[in-house]
Amino acid sequence: MKLFLKFGLPWALSLAGVFYLGLFLGKKEVASSTRIDRVPSSSALLKSEEKNLSIAQVQKQTLSTKSLPTTVVNSPPLPPNLLRIMRGSGVIERMGAYLDAVRAMDRSNVQDVIGAFEALPKGYGRHLEMKLLMRSWSAIDPVAALEYANKNLDENSEKRFGVTEILAGWATLDKEAAIKWANVNNSASKPEDNPFLVGIIKGLAEKNPIEADQLLRDLPPGNAKWQASTFLAQEYSKKSTAEAIEWASRFPNDDPRLRETILGQVGARLAKQDTLGTANWVLSMDPDRASNRVMDNLMNHWVSNNVGEASSWVSDLEEGETKTHAMKQLTSRWSLVDPVATAEWLNGFPPSPELDPVVREFVNRISGRDPEGAAGWALSIVDPKSKKEALDKVLNSWEQVDPDRSRAWIQENQIREAGP
Repeated sequence: MKLFLKFGLPWALSLAGVFYLGLFLGKKEVASSTRIDRVPSSSALLKSEEKNLSIAQVQKQTLSTKSLPTTVVNSPPLPPNLLRIMRGSGVIERMGAYLDAVRAMDRSNVQDVIGAFEALPKGYGRHLEMKLLMRSWSAIDPVAALEYANKNLDENSEKRFGVTEILAGWATLDKEAAIKWANVNNSASKPEDNPFLVGIIKGLAEKNPIEADQLLRDLPPGNAKWQASTFLAQEYSKKSTAEAIEWASRFPNDDPRLRETILGQVGARLAKQDTLGTANWVLSMDPDRASNRVMDNLMNHWVSNNVGEASSWVSDLEEGETKTHAMKQLTSRWSLVDPVATAEWLNGFPPSPELDPVVREFVNRISGRDPEGAAGWALSIVDPKSKKEALDKVLNSWEQVDPDRSRAWIQENQIREAGP
């Protein structure tokens, strides 16, 4: 008992003291780390600034942000030695430190995170880091982020990407403020073709594709509409095959180039997700440039992944423009990886004017590796003019690399010398 009072009791009391001290400090630390810097909305920033600007100034000047607040609130600390890591560490350590910095970014440490970003070499290699910075900054102070992007990012490889990401992030939080900034700062030669709306539509497409689609369709033909359509095609392709097809099919024929582009983009993505669904879609379309683009992208995916299934599907198609185009695209891709199997497949079809474009495509693909085989296939073309053009092209190329063998073949097959 005396031993306990002498040694055990003091030890127990000290242990309890350490426990309660740690508990108290832990509560303080948790409370500190959960404090959030309240940032005014973009609309509030714009409204407060516009009170001090005349209409002319709003039209001519870039809306500027208020200076960063002088009072600093507690926030998660940035990674130690951040600049050193960004400049010299391996990609995994660098990305980990940068992600931690972006997560901890607020008004009080924006400049530190920018410094970490600027430690990276300029160009396409830092686009991922740029996207993370611009999206996070757009939630804190989008106008300041836009000013930075316009003044500091590389004109050729970074500026447009950075501005697009800022506006995309801003649009998801405050669409009206983002659109207002885009209209005020638009200096395009054709004001209706506003390049800033591309980023806004991108952001809306991620959050509300229907709203983004309406904004897209209200745009006049031009570069902005073309570029923005890509982001909507991406988002709608993530939906069901039926929804994606319904959306793409609503693009009218009065802008055939845009329609071709949209349908081609959707077709390329759907082919990877639902190959047979995409195949049925293209068969339901009238033959035109848009349906051809869908077929091109379908064959590109199908041949790479299951050429046997693709060739059987094409063989079973009804005769007509769609089948001829499908055969041509299949042949073009298949012959690059297995010309022998492609030739065996083509031998299953009798020569005909409808087959001529397909055979000519095959001749063009194999002439560099097998000029003698290409010349023999050229002879099977039915149309005399097309046959001569294909044969002359093969023989002229063959003459450059093996004149003796090419001339011997001409004599053996009693072919008149190819023209210059």
